Amino acid sequence: MHDHDRGLIFDLQTLRRRRLLGLMAAGGGALLLDACSGGGSSDTAATSSSSTTTTGTTGTGTTGTGTGTTGSSSCSATPTETNGPYPSDGSNMANGVLSNSLTAAGIVRSDIRSSFGSLSGTAAGVPLTLAINLVNVNASCAALADYAIYIWHADALGRYSLYDLPQQNYLRGVQATNASGQATFTTIFPGCYAGRYPHIHFEVFRSLATATNVSNRLLTSQFAMPAAACSAVYADSNYTGSAARFAQTTTGNDNVFGDNTAAQIAAMTPALTGSVSAGYTGSVTVGLTV
Repeated sequence: MHDHDRGLIFDLQTLRRRRLLGLMAAGGGALLLDACSGGGSSDTAATSSSSTTTTGTTGTGTTGTGTGTTGSSSCSATPTETNGPYPSDGSNMANGVLSNSLTAAGIVRSDIRSSFGSLSGTAAGVPLTLAINLVNVNASCAALADYAIYIWHADALGRYSLYDLPQQNYLRGVQATNASGQATFTTIFPGCYAGRYPHIHFEVFRSLATATNVSNRLLTSQFAMPAAACSAVYADSNYTGSAARFAQTTTGNDNVFGDNTAAQIAAMTPALTGSVSAGYTGSVTVGLTV
């Protein structure tokens, strides 16, 4: 009896055996065994990739990992932080009125201890002279000249002008950076209020001309005050209540600084020298991705 007389099923089985034998004869035994055992190639290929651990800011000023290119190991992009409830930068109301000190005559100044314009009064406290150095982390920490920096902070009792103190606008000021990318402010050491680690707010703008509204800001962030200086300053009689509140706060439990790395906090903390009696002088670097 010939094979083709055994029916269609037998013919199909015979054809399959002949094809398999042909593959093995051609050296495809290994592939044949994989096919018969049910193995197959994966749709996902293994790839190698590199990643950076540099923490920087994106073009919109938000914090991210690997999104900013650090030009030098000596500077890093400053993380974005909230401008808080007392900015007077055109973003919110103070006592029922839109508050924007950036458009007020006299806001461009280096000594911010006194109120300006139609208001009068001087904030009491330990003197602080702070030099802020603005650099481009995308260009080997090159100085950023002719930018503008707006700073504001609480007084010795933890109060903010225009909000807690409607008849004062002190401890607010704007300056342009010089050819070295530096702007120096004379102020007082800020007090500590409940729920926050002692800090100074700031915003960076491309120029004095654009430093008129929060919508033009390039960066909003905060400086964390050095703990040793806080302990010394808060023993001064002008800072009633600050010592007790400071004893309950750290950068770790602070609702703003708490999610920053140790390296970021170190970079955001001004280096100060001086004393309570003589006042403090210091500097801090702000890294911007330009």
